[in-house]
Amino acid sequence: MDIRTVGIVGAGQMGNGIAHVFALAGYDVLMTDISQDGLTKAVQLIDHNIERQVSRGRVTAEAKAAAMARIRTTLKLADLGPSDLIIEAATERETVKQAIFEDLLPHLKPETILTSNTSSISITRLASRTDRPEKFMGFHFMNPVPVMQLVELIRGIATDEPTYRALLGVVEKLGKTAASSEDFPAFIVNRILMPMINEAVYTLYEGVGSVKSIDEALKLGANHPMGPLELADFIGLDTCLAIMNVLHEGLADSKYRPCPLLTKYVEAGWLGRKTQRGFYDYRGEAPVPTR
Repeated sequence: MDIRTVGIVGAGQMGNGIAHVFALAGYDVLMTDISQDGLTKAVQLIDHNIERQVSRGRVTAEAKAAAMARIRTTLKLADLGPSDLIIEAATERETVKQAIFEDLLPHLKPETILTSNTSSISITRLASRTDRPEKFMGFHFMNPVPVMQLVELIRGIATDEPTYRALLGVVEKLGKTAASSEDFPAFIVNRILMPMINEAVYTLYEGVGSVKSIDEALKLGANHPMGPLELADFIGLDTCLAIMNVLHEGLADSKYRPCPLLTKYVEAGWLGRKTQRGFYDYRGEAPVPTR
């Protein structure tokens, strides 16, 4: 299958990053969101981020101009219908994703491939609510998309081989590396990463260490570039909690029980960097631990 046009649902952190890498790789991109302000900010951010790549000599000014010219936006979900590939990158709530796919279905070409950038939700279940489960896959990019090299490809129980091969080719054209995962809760990366973050929160909750000592221990003791609590703030504590809940409910194992302290931070609206407070307070010149 020759994929040339890509529709992206959602202009947030993941959506604009996905649009960025696809436009640079030569794909025509149409991005939609529920707000014009969100779309305008996304395009401005993509422009800013590619300009940083130009300043570092990684992208030419000509390539940047061509990439920006390939990005269009719309407030109408139906406008994405003629796309060869659609990537849903909306909020990590299954009801929201199902509603998006249901609204898209009447407008799609028969050969359009549907994908979700979900980090944990069942691909088989999402696909079953569409008219093309064989042409549906999980297409999970890592954050920040322009920097991270990995893309998880997740096949649902009905996904056919041509669809998988087509997306494998797309990942290669993007200059990234694919890791193929079976459709089990949280797939590969988050199945391993989120319990580590959750355990770090338990370590804080039980008073074993402070925010600073836990993060320094993992950075220096395990050679991690970022401590687990700092990473949780970067990802978003609400996202971490949502994935832990998917693991806990989907695998029915008490070892995936979300730490009560993680739940408490989310209830407080302290979601990390995006709200200026999480395990660190980001409102000053330098981040300050909140515990």
